[in-house]
Amino acid sequence: MALPTLRIIGFILGIFLITLAISMVIPMLTLWSFERNDDIQAFIWGSLITMGCGIALVAPGRPANAQLRPRDMYFLTTLSWLTVCCFAALPMMLIHHISYADAFFETMSGITTTGATILVGLDHASPGLLMWRSLLHWLGGIGFIGMAVAILPLLRVGGMRLFQTESSDWSEKVMPRSHMAAKYFVAIYVFFTLLATLAFWLAGMSPFDAINHAMSSVATGGFSTSDASLGKFSPASHWIAVIFMILGSLPFALYVATLRGHTNALVKDQQVRGFLRILLLTSLLFTLWYWLKHDDDLLDSLRVVTFSVVSVVTTTGFAVVDYNQWGGFAVMIFFYLMFLGGCSGSTTGGLKIFRFQVAYALLWASLKQMVHPRAVIRQQYNGHNLDEEIVRSILTFSFFFTTTIALLALCLAMLGLDFITALTAAASAVCNLGPGLGPIIGPVGNYASLPETAKWLLSLGMLLGRLEIITVLVVLTPAFWRH
Repeated sequence: MALPTLRIIGFILGIFLITLAISMVIPMLTLWSFERNDDIQAFIWGSLITMGCGIALVAPGRPANAQLRPRDMYFLTTLSWLTVCCFAALPMMLIHHISYADAFFETMSGITTTGATILVGLDHASPGLLMWRSLLHWLGGIGFIGMAVAILPLLRVGGMRLFQTESSDWSEKVMPRSHMAAKYFVAIYVFFTLLATLAFWLAGMSPFDAINHAMSSVATGGFSTSDASLGKFSPASHWIAVIFMILGSLPFALYVATLRGHTNALVKDQQVRGFLRILLLTSLLFTLWYWLKHDDDLLDSLRVVTFSVVSVVTTTGFAVVDYNQWGGFAVMIFFYLMFLGGCSGSTTGGLKIFRFQVAYALLWASLKQMVHPRAVIRQQYNGHNLDEEIVRSILTFSFFFTTTIALLALCLAMLGLDFITALTAAASAVCNLGPGLGPIIGPVGNYASLPETAKWLLSLGMLLGRLEIITVLVVLTPAFWRH
């Protein structure tokens, strides 16, 4: 890779680090408001180290005539997430005096909006630390993406190209200029966060709990301020979380299209309709099954089941009950649901709904072709023809997605983890869900007892899942590094 290219990549990474250092002021202010001055030093040192490294990368300046090629964007995307996680872990180490593996795992889980945690005693944890975890969710959900889309065009780098390397969104650009699109993305994101904060506060949460859960809900992350997750709070807060988990799971490009006058953009989108149908039908049928098997009130059953289904499908990972206790059938249903994910171009993980819809369209077209061999079957999705490139990318991603989970689960099993823990931990990491299944990492458990090697492997799985695998794999190929 040429020196000018490395210099501009370093310059962009420096901007990310400076932004991260400035973001550490928020938990500092939180600690000051709670009069917890003992933990402020951890964020001061973390901010100073991060700021110093950021300034060192920015100081040489941007090469005048340097341009990033499309292949360089994949390297920049992967390196930026790794770099941010490395520095964002510093305050966690300094506050809890935990190993760097634990701090990196928690940070990667936050920035990838996975929600898996190694921390216990959250009800009495440092408010600055809790705010930092939620803020990492918020930044990872779309904050850093929006900033990249806004800044990179100013550096003559295709901001929308970076956005596409971090998501499966292959829809048309919603704005004529990428930095204008970023303003809309971030504005909508901030509006949802403020609205969720107000709603949680009105539902009985303290302002601190409200802002933390608002950031986690909109980013579909799952970090909470309590070991009991949202089970600690009122039933009204559960329904509020359901609403904002769903809002965070819809394509932000369609929100922008709605603001630009296309009022039916969300309603007409095939992916959105399919996603909402799956949530509705699964919640109603599952509620009926749960109500018949338990003595709970019907409305309580609807609330608990709907919350659990939405939390898993949107890969948020909040919990109000331990659904491991519902029996083998329920556990198997939740295992299947964790692969679905939300819509393309949202903050969620998983396979994404559109891939299942396209696979169904291809299967139906193949069956028609077998019945009518001479017929010309048009393969369409959302009003667009399914060309070979789209089909190839979906098949390639789906193959590597399942292969990654299988290999990661095998590696975890070699470290001594039982079958359920190894398989669901791998699936949860790559799907960016958070909790797995079983007594160790289930909805009421955590990842603290896992060996450090397992935490490093799961951190890699979270990164692969967030960047949709191919972005990272292409950087690891020998062909990528040839001149």
